[in-house]
Amino acid sequence: MKLLESAENYLEAILMVREEKGMVRSIDIVNKLGFSKPSVSVAVKNLETNEFITRDPDGFIHLTESGEEIARMIYERHNLLTDIFVKIGVDPETAREDACKIEHDLSEETFERIKKAYTAHIDKYI
Repeated sequence: MKLLESAENYLEAILMVREEKGMVRSIDIVNKLGFSKPSVSVAVKNLETNEFITRDPDGFIHLTESGEEIARMIYERHNLLTDIFVKIGVDPETAREDACKIEHDLSEETFERIKKAYTAHIDKYI
């Protein structure tokens, strides 16, 4: 199932907040993404309905196995692309913004080729 880019961004944000703080609540997502509380509430409900997250009785958000898999995939893409762009001379903030724009649209094949080429050859070109 192909997720919408916005759903992937939410899952990635949940993963990032969890890594930063240990636990995630909706307000943490609001603060991370800069979206309104009602927008985040709707998105979180949709992610829960589609079984990408669960919420415990204390209001903490947890990624399900499928949510974790998607979040890690997007996060890996974001980090690798950002790193590549920075190493070729792009300003770090621009690199992060550009990585975010394309991380969702690359095919698995293209990303795997980029990753393989980067890890094997990038130092030759920089």
